[in-house]
Amino acid sequence: MGYVISLLKEIVAKRKLILDLAKADFKKRFAGSYFGIAWMFLQPLATVLVYFCVFQLGFKSTPPVDYPYVLWLIPGIVPWFFFSEVLNGGTNCLQEYNYLVKKMAFQVEMLPIIKMLSCFMVHAIFLVIMIVVFLCYGIAPRISWIQILYYSFACSMLSLALTYFTSAINVFFKDMAQIVGILLQFGMWLVPIMWAPEMLPGAPAWLNPFYYIVAGYRDSMLTGDGFWMRPTLGVYFWVATLALMLIGLKVFKKLRPHFSDVL
Repeated sequence: MGYVISLLKEIVAKRKLILDLAKADFKKRFAGSYFGIAWMFLQPLATVLVYFCVFQLGFKSTPPVDYPYVLWLIPGIVPWFFFSEVLNGGTNCLQEYNYLVKKMAFQVEMLPIIKMLSCFMVHAIFLVIMIVVFLCYGIAPRISWIQILYYSFACSMLSLALTYFTSAINVFFKDMAQIVGILLQFGMWLVPIMWAPEMLPGAPAWLNPFYYIVAGYRDSMLTGDGFWMRPTLGVYFWVATLALMLIGLKVFKKLRPHFSDVL
């Protein structure tokens, strides 16, 4: 526990450096690209369009709420884009910044946080796009939309917990990045994003911690329910996330002395 407390103190002390590196990472991804940041949004927006055509226009899917399918789909898929981007990018962060890993003065535990913050900058733009879409459909703003900040934080913590584990393992087992990519492809269908738990009554959707985030985004944007209205699911999510964070940090700490030797 002392390791976690010291890490939190280090994050607070070096918050400006972390934020500057996150901004630099955000800009670096689009350096030399003709369309720049547009590429970051074209693929996710194309994904939304494909699912909308398949499920709404093709299968005539009806969401469990009295809203158009696209308004039900977007709050579920936007946090998944953020989650998968953090995991994909964070798993390779130690290799990408190997020159920082080899510097004794730099605390490498900051690298997954830097990647997460860089991805959050993109996520923030997606949140603005989501709100604009709702406004274009004539949905009046409601106070519950503010809860998106809480659920975004929850998504950040879950993705960061898993990234500490995958990034540390990936240094020694290069196939981890490919495994993460495959698991994310399957995971998108295991989480009730394109389908609702009501469609499969026997499916224990709540067992997946990410369900709490998807349900929370939809509660905030569609039904107006407060986060306190899912107390059991909320406690389960934070207990699972805390456990995953402690496991991830323990593995990271144990393997950290060997990073520079392998990289």
